[in-house]
Amino acid sequence: MSTHFEREVREQPRVLERLLAERPAFEAAGAAVRAFAPRFVVTAARGSSDNAARYAKYLLGAHNRLVVSLGAPSLVTLYGTPPSLRDALVLGISQSGESPDITALVAEGARQGALTVAVTNVADSPLGRACRHVLPLHAGTEEAVAATKTYTAELTALAMLSVAMQDPEAHLAAPLVERWAELARVPAAVAETLALNPPDHVAQASSAIGAGTTRLFVLGRGFNFATAFEIALKLKETAYLSAEAYAPPDLWHGPIASIDAHIPGLVVAPVGPTLAELVPLMAELDHRGVPLMLISNADAEALPILARAGLTRPAVFRFSTALPEWLSPIASVVPGQLLAAATARRRGHDPDRPRGLAKITKTH
Repeated sequence: MSTHFEREVREQPRVLERLLAERPAFEAAGAAVRAFAPRFVVTAARGSSDNAARYAKYLLGAHNRLVVSLGAPSLVTLYGTPPSLRDALVLGISQSGESPDITALVAEGARQGALTVAVTNVADSPLGRACRHVLPLHAGTEEAVAATKTYTAELTALAMLSVAMQDPEAHLAAPLVERWAELARVPAAVAETLALNPPDHVAQASSAIGAGTTRLFVLGRGFNFATAFEIALKLKETAYLSAEAYAPPDLWHGPIASIDAHIPGLVVAPVGPTLAELVPLMAELDHRGVPLMLISNADAEALPILARAGLTRPAVFRFSTALPEWLSPIASVVPGQLLAAATARRRGHDPDRPRGLAKITKTH
């Protein structure tokens, strides 16, 4: 019998179709951002939404040339020393919109004259009411405590906002019509990714996570740095693994010393500039006997690069090749969601109701 968590993973294509139909609302918000002309962006988020904010850091940096800072709400709520948010776009990202510290940071931005935008599944929430513009996710009720469909909806909403923020008259590497066309492929790409990873394949590929495994690491870089953090969070929440996310350079700079054959690794390896960089690190991990799992959209011509590195034991999860790298996190996280569900069930845990967690967490 499937869980709410698994059903909501499979609802994602329909959720994203509904969200893409809201393009006019995003174009209106994008026009407001262009008129405001922010000098930088500050995000206010927690949990999975904070991982969506990590995606925004690369997305808005690469496509909108904006510096994005992950906000520190405690500067407002605990220390009473808010940073200067004048001339900023303050993005509040929250599935429920209920967390007081996120709302407080956004409200402080509004007080200072910043432009405030909420990305939330509940438009009439404290966060939504505190922001000048609200972009609802239209994900419907999410029954499982661990976020799935609201997370990919947040990524898609941020991608839509990024495109809508671009100047239609500007000379762009990719015209706006092309970027919107790429976004239109997202629901089908997520559906294809689900089809590429049926339950029996997920169970077999996840065998690297043995019954006695307590630690695991997840690697991702660039646009998929967020994916590594989100998959690690899902494995923590549902399977109770101590899963740590790293960018490859950060692993090289010290933590690799703690990695051995008893600690499995999951590598997010999309086609793009980060793939070749991953090869020497994966070869080193393979040399140490680390059980490796791979999430990739590399085709048969690209995958031999991994064989040439001498890798002998990677289990491969696939995701759709239909998306460019900037949108790949919306599909690449899906195998990680399926992996978390399968691992939790194999260990006798209920992924719908992780111990000690609630659907709405109100932090200050």
